[in-house]
Amino acid sequence: MNFKDIHIGNLIAKRSAESKIEVIRICNFLGCSEEEIQEMYQSKSLGAEIILKWSKLLEYDFFRLYSQHLILYAPPCRENKIVKPERTKLPQFRKNIYTKEIIEFILELIQNGEKTKHQVIEEYKIPKTTLYKWIIKYKK
Repeated sequence: MNFKDIHIGNLIAKRSAESKIEVIRICNFLGCSEEEIQEMYQSKSLGAEIILKWSKLLEYDFFRLYSQHLILYAPPCRENKIVKPERTKLPQFRKNIYTKEIIEFILELIQNGEKTKHQVIEEYKIPKTTLYKWIIKYKK
C-alpha cells in the first residue's frame, strides 16, 4: 500500500468487491444511484460523511489510511518547541503510535534496499532507537 498517494475511490471499490455486497444494497444505504457509486469509485477524494458511510457499510476504517499518511509524512515537529502549545478544545492524539503495517512497510523498505536506515530516520522522522528496536524485534 502506498500511503503517500491515497486514491480513496479505488480502495473503496476494492473493498466493495471483496465484501460482495450487492450494488442495490449499496445504493439504498448511501441513498444514491449506481452511476453515483461508479463516480465515487473513480474519485481520488471524497467527503468525510461519504467516507464514514462507506466505512460503516464495508466494515473497514478508511480514515486510518489518512492517519497512516500523517504518521509517515507529517511527523511531529521536534525543533523550536520552546513555546508552550496553546490549549485546544479538540481531542489530542499521539502521532507516534505506529501500526504493525507501518512498521512492516518501513522495514521492507530497508530490507529491499530501497532506503537506508539513515534515509528512513531523516524522511519519516522516526527516532533512531525506535527503528533499531523494530529491526531487532521483527527480524525475519
